[in-house]
Amino acid sequence: MERCRRPPLLLLLGLLLPLGSAAADERSGSDRHALYWNSSNPSGGAGGSGAAGGGDYTLEVSINDYLDIYCPHYEEAEPAVVMENYVLYMVTYDGYLSCSPRRRGFKRWECNRPRSPAGPLRFSEKFQLFTPFSLGFEYRPGHEYYYISSPHPDQAGKACLKLKIYVRPSNDSLYESPEPFLTEDASGGG
Repeated sequence: MERCRRPPLLLLLGLLLPLGSAAADERSGSDRHALYWNSSNPSGGAGGSGAAGGGDYTLEVSINDYLDIYCPHYEEAEPAVVMENYVLYMVTYDGYLSCSPRRRGFKRWECNRPRSPAGPLRFSEKFQLFTPFSLGFEYRPGHEYYYISSPHPDQAGKACLKLKIYVRPSNDSLYESPEPFLTEDASGGG
């Protein structure tokens, strides 16, 4: 009797192991994007290579990709008036156009330690359909999401930095949120 139980268990393990490795392969297919959030990076502007400075910046991501945002950091002793500090907001399209967090936007992160001895502050965002975290955000394929920053009040007059995220649709992403929140349908459908 004992022999009859072992082969099915081994067979079951043999069937489950490939499923586990397929799930790991799917997770490892995600990309990690880096963005340096400052106004002085010469690579900035739309189509730039990873900087928010110089105007609008658009980034296309897929579900399960990551975005690392690096805050301005200064190793040398710079005057406080030169150092950049930002509050980053997730906003609606109107808030993005006007660079105003007051239009259904909410504070996402704060770049407020430009002299941190541990290096630049880094905030990470995972683009996922569902999040287990109360402060996480859920993203929908085929939609755009918008981030802006406003300088701290003592730095009035500094540039407004903007980021547009487009979540690429995939063949297997059929999830539809019951209520679109802070999103614009890239197809123009709302």
